[in-house]
Amino acid sequence: MAETQTLSAKQRAIAPIAAFAATGEMAHLDGALNRGLDAGLSVSDAREILVQLYAYAGFPRSLNALGQLMKTLDARRARGIDDLPGRDPAQEIPTGDALLAAGTANQTKLAGGPVKGPLFDFAPAIGQYLKTHLFGDIFERDNLDWASRELATVGILAALAGVESQLQAHIRISLNVGLSASQLRELAQDLTDAGDPAAGSRALAALDRQLAAN
Repeated sequence: MAETQTLSAKQRAIAPIAAFAATGEMAHLDGALNRGLDAGLSVSDAREILVQLYAYAGFPRSLNALGQLMKTLDARRARGIDDLPGRDPAQEIPTGDALLAAGTANQTKLAGGPVKGPLFDFAPAIGQYLKTHLFGDIFERDNLDWASRELATVGILAALAGVESQLQAHIRISLNVGLSASQLRELAQDLTDAGDPAAGSRALAALDRQLAAN
């Protein structure tokens, strides 16, 4: 993608939704959800972002955020706004060995090579869970494209202090799936403009480190 390419209005809405869901700031999340739905995100898009959240910020944040989405949608319906429903995944999610194979392939493609190292030798179960569940069960769901999933993940990780290495990894993955540096700078600015300048600063710092390393 060209360096000057910009995010669409729908894409720009994703990171703030994910960030405020991750930090549990419901008033800000309500505002971000309204802006995203107004920009054309479907109910399915918003729901999928908040379901994926649990893999990075835990079930409690995900469940609370999904509850807020329901409240936001109810309030919009009361104002006469009929949001687009979106769609469920079109493809069947594999199981068993086929799920492990699909997740391993997805992880390898996203990361740009096989993911391995001392941590996964020390705790092989976590590597298995990443392959079968995160990169299998979740990334095989085709109702949200990989670029959108990475915008959400960067938003989540940028909002959380102390996860810089994971944020760095997903900045790299974002570039691998075709997002440009200028688009990621937009994401950082959108986080700041939405009310989380610390998240914006973390995202921008991670991007600068990645570009310096390339």
